[in-house]
Amino acid sequence: MQRCFTNILTTDVAATAAFYETLLGLTPKFSSDWFVNLADPQNPALELGILEQTNDIVPAGARNAPAGVMLTFVVDDCNAVHARALAENADIIEAPQDMPYGQRRMILRDPAGTFVDVSSLI
Repeated sequence: MQRCFTNILTTDVAATAAFYETLLGLTPKFSSDWFVNLADPQNPALELGILEQTNDIVPAGARNAPAGVMLTFVVDDCNAVHARALAENADIIEAPQDMPYGQRRMILRDPAGTFVDVSSLI
């Protein structure tokens, strides 16, 4: 395998990409009006794609809003990401809380409606 990343299907590529840039510090490796490829500046192998869900390259059956997906990002400080999410008026589903499996976790939704789990080790 040479590469692997997830694409989020969205109706607003710019807003969804900006959400991950602001929240997690990801930076664009490629950017157009229909697709943005983001990566972690310290670890460029960690990538996330933002793809316009109505674009012709998306199969017709997949052009609806996504369902049944939750992205997980393990970060150094869940509380710091929570503070950025609050500052951006993000749709926070669950505020940070300590989980029984040894992580502090928050859940939010991105502008495309995708569930996002942001966790850090306790």
